[in-house]
Amino acid sequence: MARALLGLLVALVVVAVLVIATRRQAAVECTVCMEFGGRAACRTALGTDREPAELGAIRGACAVLASGVTLGLQCDRTPPRSVECSD
Repeated sequence: MARALLGLLVALVVVAVLVIATRRQAAVECTVCMEFGGRAACRTALGTDREPAELGAIRGACAVLASGVTLGLQCDRTPPRSVECSD
């Protein structure tokens, strides 16, 4: 029982350290709204600067809107309906 508790405590500490480290690196948060195939979706992503944050949000929205590689790539290349980023 004590070993299981210790293992759980170690796992929680590792997860906490990873979350804190990720948040420190992510300096920009972008929310992107996309329209594709007659549907719309908005997603938010974090990144070290604007470009990766915006790209992550676009890909997140396109994952909801497009199925398959070809449609996913087409959606990724579609200009966003709106983009809002904050540092």
